[in-house]
Amino acid sequence: MSTATVASAEQLFAANRAEGHVAVEVTADGGRTRRRRVAEQGSLRVRFPGPAGRPLEAMLVNTAGGMAGGDRFAVEIAVGRDADLVVGTAAAEKVYRSTGPATEVAVTLALAAGARLTWLPQETILFDGARLARRIDVAMEEGASLVLAEATVLGRSAMGERVEAGALTDRWRVRVGGRLVFAEALRLEGAIAMSLADAAVAAGGCALATMLMVPGGDREAAAVRARDFSGEVGISAWNGIAVARLCARDGAVLRRDLSVLLAALDTAPRPKLWLD
Repeated sequence: MSTATVASAEQLFAANRAEGHVAVEVTADGGRTRRRRVAEQGSLRVRFPGPAGRPLEAMLVNTAGGMAGGDRFAVEIAVGRDADLVVGTAAAEKVYRSTGPATEVAVTLALAAGARLTWLPQETILFDGARLARRIDVAMEEGASLVLAEATVLGRSAMGERVEAGALTDRWRVRVGGRLVFAEALRLEGAIAMSLADAAVAAGGCALATMLMVPGGDREAAAVRARDFSGEVGISAWNGIAVARLCARDGAVLRRDLSVLLAALDTAPRPKLWLD
């Protein structure tokens, strides 16, 4: 194959990749949270299914119908002083098989003093051979409150699907007043099914979730530990934050356990399209 043919194929591939960018800024006005700025680009959209209120709900929509290798998406959310925002997604996001490059997702969240943000997207579903690289960066001022949850399902068990191989990289960084309070990175690559089968990893589970609460402490931990779950759920609290980890045999069990977890924590109302 000639150099010109290779270059042409690469250009064609790049031209068919989806890109999307959403930027939202909300402010408090008379006890209600209102939109101040909304910008949309590419295949990402944001909709507000209810009137201004406390909290205000924002729903992210990917009109591309899923994500594939080489696609790039970015979400920027800014919550002003004393504003209250709940962010969800219109559906579970699907990441399809990639022949090479990863799907890239970047989330940037900024919270002013007194702001509250609840980030509750529906689960991300990876297909066999998918490659996802996601990063979440949060900057909070002192006195802000955050509930941040992400759920990932590797293969739809109800349809007999299984992720034998692929790649998942998930990087989180949270700063309060400029000080790094939470940092972690999850990486699964290569023979994912084999890794998940290990008792020290997921003991055969294929549905994983993490929920971070800032501030969070012993009260939240005790409330979660008092509940019964169908899958494996654990929670830890330290230095003013709390982190819950969930692992289940499939996405349906994970969704039920997340609902129990949210009820125990008495967080903001779940997004309207967040169905059990």
